[in-house]
Amino acid sequence: MNKLIELKNLTKNFEDQQVLRGIDLNVYENEFLTLLGPSGCGKTTTLRIIAGFEEADSGQVLFDGKDISALPPYKRPVNTVFQKYALFPHMNVFDNIAFGLNIRKADKQEIRRKVEAMLALVGLEGFGSRDVTLLSGGQQQRVAIARALVNEPKVLLLDEPLGALDARIRKQMQMELKKIQREVGITFIYVTHDQEEALSMSDTVVVMNEGMIQQIGSPTDIYNEPENRFVASFIGESNIVEATMIEDYLVGFDGCRFECVDRGFGEMEPVEVVLRPEDLDIVDPENARIRGTVRQVTFKGVHYEILVETDIRTYMIHTTDYTEIGKHVGLDFGPEDIHVMWPMGSY
Repeated sequence: MNKLIELKNLTKNFEDQQVLRGIDLNVYENEFLTLLGPSGCGKTTTLRIIAGFEEADSGQVLFDGKDISALPPYKRPVNTVFQKYALFPHMNVFDNIAFGLNIRKADKQEIRRKVEAMLALVGLEGFGSRDVTLLSGGQQQRVAIARALVNEPKVLLLDEPLGALDARIRKQMQMELKKIQREVGITFIYVTHDQEEALSMSDTVVVMNEGMIQQIGSPTDIYNEPENRFVASFIGESNIVEATMIEDYLVGFDGCRFECVDRGFGEMEPVEVVLRPEDLDIVDPENARIRGTVRQVTFKGVHYEILVETDIRTYMIHTTDYTEIGKHVGLDFGPEDIHVMWPMGSY
């Protein structure tokens, strides 16, 4: 894929608070890239700098290799969809979508053709004459997306656009957005604090915290190969264990040695191990090296969340099999279920 946007060492301060601390990021053509992190991590500020609504204190925004840092928003080849859709209440659906084309004084036949195509794309055929204030939240979101796409931007920026929707409509719109992105074939840069949303929609996830990028990778890499404690704990549920890398492919924790698939650490190096709850199996204690007692069982709908207390720590397990509270059990896992990472403060 060709590099479309390049962010070089972006920094930004608001009064005495530094919200971006040297952001370097490449965005590629036709990529669905998500900026993911907690509130205040800098993800929306990064998006607004790309859009031109904020100016970085230092660094560059390159588009197709050209510095656009000084260009105003209306001269950038991007459009933005906000959480608050900013639709015009005095205009119907058709006129809301056509707004940008009318500003450009496009031909009326061209406007109608493009608006009708957008209505079909977002599943709102026949809605052109509707009052936007009478639409559902999901329908208003579709209008906002159509209005942004009708101007044929090279990049669509989306700032937590599904945050105001209820859970069922939100999941539906997640699938719709990914489908739309594939059909129009342009780059989407998406901002969210919702881990499930980021993992289910994105080609690339950029995990941010305290104004810095913590990890960039595919959803699978981010989930299965977190690079540090923040990523491991922010993305999904995790058991994070202090450990020692005895040698390549051998790690020690909880008084035992375990084969693993990691290498490249120093011998007897202090590390941390991530064990995902769904990768732990509850077995007969006689067949396990880690043993404990079931202290809590919570039904989560598709699985049980079980807390097993050992002499050293408490492990979380996700399983479809019920185990009664108070039962003495063992925990089992394979080398591929152990992920070794540098301890907190080493990255």
